[in-house]
Amino acid sequence: MPASLIGNWQREAQNFAPSLRVRIAHRSAQGADVLHSADELDAKKDDLIITTYGMLTRLEWLAEVRWHWVILDEAQAIKNHSTRQSKAVRQLQASARFALTGTPIENHLGDLWSLFDFINPGLLGNANQFKKFAKSLESDTSERYAPLRRLVAPYILRRLKTDKSIITDLPDKTEMKVFCGLSTAQAKLYQQTAKTLEKELRDAAGIQRKGLVLGYLMRFKQICNHPDQLTKTGDYAPKESAKFTRLTELCTEIESRGEKVLIFTQFREITDPLEACLSEVFGRSGLILHGGTPIKERQNMVERFQRPDGPPFFILSLKAGGTGLNLTAASHVIHFDRWWNPAIENQATDRAYRIGQKRNVLVHKFITSGTLEEKIDTLITDKQNTADQILTGGGAEKELTAMNNNELLNFIRLDLSQSTSS
Repeated sequence: MPASLIGNWQREAQNFAPSLRVRIAHRSAQGADVLHSADELDAKKDDLIITTYGMLTRLEWLAEVRWHWVILDEAQAIKNHSTRQSKAVRQLQASARFALTGTPIENHLGDLWSLFDFINPGLLGNANQFKKFAKSLESDTSERYAPLRRLVAPYILRRLKTDKSIITDLPDKTEMKVFCGLSTAQAKLYQQTAKTLEKELRDAAGIQRKGLVLGYLMRFKQICNHPDQLTKTGDYAPKESAKFTRLTELCTEIESRGEKVLIFTQFREITDPLEACLSEVFGRSGLILHGGTPIKERQNMVERFQRPDGPPFFILSLKAGGTGLNLTAASHVIHFDRWWNPAIENQATDRAYRIGQKRNVLVHKFITSGTLEEKIDTLITDKQNTADQILTGGGAEKELTAMNNNELLNFIRLDLSQSTSS
């Protein structure tokens, strides 16, 4: 599991199976619970060993033990078949294997193949065979995924929060797109950056072009958040960003009702400016969690936020705070900037919309009008359709770096009739 979930598993084991003897194989553990080698494993005293994907590459003895069960939590961590941690997971020996994930398909069908290569090696063929098979599914027919769905269905137990036969007391979730314009400063910087990209594309090719495109896509997203995020020359004045202005308005309403909110962003560098802005709105400070937050502090932050008198807002980086955490004290979720992947966003939303939530949850997805963020929103919708067709019975995205120059420039081009707000 990810390191941030160690405490969750310990508490849930104590709540639901207190007779289980739990040991930790991770550097954050203290005292007698720490496991460093197979020699320390006691079959009579140890029922459940908890470790992380990162530790698998360091504790080679984990692959020497014949386990009864191996369970992967947040199993999308092995979606990239060639990474060290994915290879380490496949080395584990077990009589039975389970993969727990809300996002079996994040980017493409290869993610699903990687999971099944752990669960049931060979069922979907080898990597090259499956790649050819996935390519053959690109023909535009309504039932193109039916054969694959029938093949994997017996191995998938899907539990939907929307299924009232499973969960009868979960409140409603309402998702809304919040369209923001651009300030004058943002629009000017956006157009300047687009012109610079157009010039640099003329001489770029191959890997250099791919890196150039990805770098500029990130710049455009930064501009949509706040011009100072790209220029790094200002103080993040809220009036210079339509998103900051809208965030202030929305959170003023939330504060007036005494409610709590989660704010997700993919950019660590903007978490402090967001906290400074919202501290003014709520009249008190909030919490920030990102990849640099120590593991031991994360659970303490969750517990503080969950208290009725705890901080009113929690700013989280999408990757560090988007999985595993239980933050049901919040009844609002704001996606300040959009990730390419709907599965990642949905997982982040589920920090608030999960079992234990007693209030309706409002999800606000910020989109800058007339910019590439609107195009990203279309890609996100297409990806969600692909995953839903596989699991319930699509659409495929075109990689942005594979677009020709005209397609790419059209994708990022600013529509002034839609974008400017001041």
